[in-house]
Amino acid sequence: MAGNNGVIVRFDNVSFEYGVNKPILQEVSFGIRRGAKMTIMGQNGAGKSTLFGLITGLHKPEDGDIYISDRASIAISRQVIPRPELELTVREFFQKCFDKKVYDIDVKIDEVLEVVHLRGHEKVHDRIMKTFSGGQQARLLLASALIQNPDILLLDEPTNNLDHAGIDHLTKFLVDYKKTVVVISHDAEFLNAFTEGVLYLDIYTRKVEQYTGNYFNVVKEIKARVEKEQMKNAQLEKNIQAKKDKSNEFAHKGGRLRLVAKRMRELAEEMEEEKVDVRKEDKTIRAFTIPAQPDQIGDLLTITELTIMKNHKVKKIKANVKLKKNQHLLLKGPNGIGKSTLLEHLARATAEGAKIKEGVRVGYYRQDFSTLNFEDTVYKSLAEGMEIGGLKLDEQHMRAVAASFLITGDMIYTKIGSLSEGQKGLVAFARLVLEKPGLLFLDEPTNHINFRHLPVIAKALDEYKGAMVIVSHVPEFLAQIRIDDTLDLDK
Repeated sequence: MAGNNGVIVRFDNVSFEYGVNKPILQEVSFGIRRGAKMTIMGQNGAGKSTLFGLITGLHKPEDGDIYISDRASIAISRQVIPRPELELTVREFFQKCFDKKVYDIDVKIDEVLEVVHLRGHEKVHDRIMKTFSGGQQARLLLASALIQNPDILLLDEPTNNLDHAGIDHLTKFLVDYKKTVVVISHDAEFLNAFTEGVLYLDIYTRKVEQYTGNYFNVVKEIKARVEKEQMKNAQLEKNIQAKKDKSNEFAHKGGRLRLVAKRMRELAEEMEEEKVDVRKEDKTIRAFTIPAQPDQIGDLLTITELTIMKNHKVKKIKANVKLKKNQHLLLKGPNGIGKSTLLEHLARATAEGAKIKEGVRVGYYRQDFSTLNFEDTVYKSLAEGMEIGGLKLDEQHMRAVAASFLITGDMIYTKIGSLSEGQKGLVAFARLVLEKPGLLFLDEPTNHINFRHLPVIAKALDEYKGAMVIVSHVPEFLAQIRIDDTLDLDK
């Protein structure tokens, strides 16, 4: 295992499940070479983050062995800052990443904040972590992994909350990084810039397939394989039907032809077994509509004054926003200006200088999904959504809506807290469909969502007939949505 190209991580027949009857991996084997740049692919809920947990030792496998090369250091960019760490200063937060005291930590912090595009904050080292916006905290989490300069760098959705300049900066860093990098991301362009191989988690077989090549080539290879499997199955289906028809024809003729009929039936059964399980994996959510609350007239939302953060100081600015139904407003501004906070106050009707018309039903999609109760089952949450939308509990309709967001089978009885981040996002959208809001607030609705679903979501938002306020840092996504007005908090 020595040498530059030795294997740094190896899984041998590893199986893992969450509690009883929730298998995630079954007898999975693969290896990651030292210095490789790998992407983990798979549907929402396939177990991508679980794989990271097994590499870091957070989870222990049920069966099989996990080999990590001797003395290889591992760092992971976490998705959220643990509550107690929000009270730390930036310096203390980064010092916590190391076992021993680092004497030139300020210099190291500056270097790594440059990479995540968070420089230019005076006296940043003494700032308390909780004073940073959600987007800035995401960058600090990423920086806390990078500052450790580990042998194995694990990045879970690192481009969430990064703007274009931030993504370009991170991409350059990863291209130049000489050690092993494993990334979970839904950003295809970003992945293609540095990926040289893919670990593909199949949510149905619970196996991991290993591919080499850049990201786009692998996606093409997987697509070609699916098409080949489908063609093979179609041909077999045709032959099976022909054998069954012949079998039925001969069965009625008696004598020796009965034996021929039996053989034909057996051949048809053998062919059935030859059919391959086509990759059911890469399903996209079905096209959907978020129905708008009917009979809403006049100004549904009025804003005369806004509170923002400018140079770390609270600042009030005058505004003149009147939002009627079928009007879409984009709220923009740099990280840290207070977009998410403002959106939360608007949605909860606690914003000074803003008024929501009485009787207007509000739908609110938060990037951390905290509008959902993580202790509820999906069933309970969607039933509650129906009630808010003024609908009688209709289980058939609820299951149909859930299924269009790939929430099928027993998943509906799963607690929201144990779903993957991407699945929580899909539950949040399913709920909006049932709630029928008149006024919709959306905070970074692309975070954690599989890129295949994004055009479908964009189309639904584009066609939404109620009033809408959206915050998003993804220009390609916004380009697919009708925006009638923009409120730039920085202007």
